[in-house]
Amino acid sequence: MAHLDVGGGSVELRAASRADIPAIVRLLADDPLGATREAVGDLDDAALAPYLAAFDAVDADPSHLLMVAIDGARQVVATMQLTLIPGLARRGALRAQIEAVHVAATQRGTGLGGAMFEWAIEESRRRGAALVQLTTDKTRVDARRFYERLGFVASHEGLKLQL
Repeated sequence: MAHLDVGGGSVELRAASRADIPAIVRLLADDPLGATREAVGDLDDAALAPYLAAFDAVDADPSHLLMVAIDGARQVVATMQLTLIPGLARRGALRAQIEAVHVAATQRGTGLGGAMFEWAIEESRRRGAALVQLTTDKTRVDARRFYERLGFVASHEGLKLQL
């Protein structure tokens, strides 16, 4: 889908495939929060089943783009999900939601995250979105600073209810 220039090299940004799911799960689990909620052990068929079912639902809906960044060694080094949400507010504005952004520890500081966001923002614009939004856990202080450097403003307070 796109080639991103980062850290003196280039990565390929493309739609995720079912074959990418184990690598994506490892990225999701590779931080203190993810380690508590993802299947971090053996990624056998039983452990992967809920992730594969979720992937199938995301992949079947054109309003969702699950992306992976692939390095020169053909390894998944980052992931993100872009979701387009139609609504009546703001005169029927289409919103873009960026979620589940994870960059491999070996790639942090290379500019990959920023390049992925630039792509996601431009893709949102291309698809007619009026705004791009995201949420981040309050404990992710570095992530929040990163998003603010990209121009995101903490204009709302998000709430969640675990079910």
